[in-house]
Amino acid sequence: MTGRTLAYPFAWPSASEQPKEFAGLHDDPVVTVVLPSGDEALLITRYEDIRALLTDPRVSKNRNRPGIARMTTRKVKAFQSQVSMDPPEHTRMRSLISKAFTASRVERLRPRIQELTDGLLDVMEAGPRPVDFATAFAFPLSIQVICELLGVPADEREQFALKQTPPWDYMTDLIERKRASPGEDLISALIEVHDEQDGRLDATELHWWSTMLLLAGYETSANQLCSALVMLTAHPDQLAKLAQDPGLLPGAVEELLRCQVVGTSLSMLRYVTDDIEVGGVTVPRGSSIITALEVANHDPSAFGCPARFDVTRSGDAPQLTFSVGRHFCVGAALARAELQVALASLLHRFPNLRLGVPADRLVRVEDAFTQGFQEVPVTW
Repeated sequence: MTGRTLAYPFAWPSASEQPKEFAGLHDDPVVTVVLPSGDEALLITRYEDIRALLTDPRVSKNRNRPGIARMTTRKVKAFQSQVSMDPPEHTRMRSLISKAFTASRVERLRPRIQELTDGLLDVMEAGPRPVDFATAFAFPLSIQVICELLGVPADEREQFALKQTPPWDYMTDLIERKRASPGEDLISALIEVHDEQDGRLDATELHWWSTMLLLAGYETSANQLCSALVMLTAHPDQLAKLAQDPGLLPGAVEELLRCQVVGTSLSMLRYVTDDIEVGGVTVPRGSSIITALEVANHDPSAFGCPARFDVTRSGDAPQLTFSVGRHFCVGAALARAELQVALASLLHRFPNLRLGVPADRLVRVEDAFTQGFQEVPVTW
């Protein structure tokens, strides 16, 4: 470790530029950072080290540990700390949830994603321009998709685009309604596990995971859609390549995910339960570390010219935006499907799609976790 200390999360200076802290950051395997709470943690910088630590049993996600750094000064619900993020409890819970997000199930959902996409684009096309892409398309699409999967009634979905706090109370009410009248949805399936298969899912886990699946299922996907559009319009040469060759889309989505500018890895705060060697540096037991995915995705040892956005990129390491190992995002296949369907449809419907304001006028969300955009005006 060097003597330097950086503030984390890093700020993204503009719509498509990387944080200035990335320059030379990967020269050191471990860097001390100060979190929004004022606490210090150790930032792991290199791709291979981050991959290894994410699968290391000596690294715990359970933040109910003595001396662990606080991410922010924000207060959280007391029951959050009661849900274990480590095996074996996490493994048990993940095995239940992952059944709802299998690649085959997501593929069966694609026609519905396409139908929802087409409907939103019809409304956009008929309305005035410029239009805010976030509120007109990205959030409505992501909300509709995850709500259909979870079983949130259609007339109750719009509220989630407006609220800035997790819908804990709403989920309590929805769970009770689903218990009284179950359907063919994920929350009903989880309730069945809780009520009929003793010991597999307790009430706190049911509430926590139902809420987290809702939030993670639309906020991250919607912000990634906005980010993808901003990145493409900020690089018209890359947008033109993608428009000319739709076959590039799957790889382009991976590159867009690698170049994420929608959030930080503050929530990737981990606790080290035993001494670990990282790049020749001993990270001592009891340390708070951050396995920063956006930092890994810009490691020059894993990606050639990582500052370059290239929809034809090939031969580099897989991007780590969805994490890896036991905490790999269960919704990765769904997120990819939404991005692929949405971008293909947008480019087909609006071949002259562009930002409605200069990119430097886009304003980011002021949040330690989410660094998406408040609005993304577009026209065509």
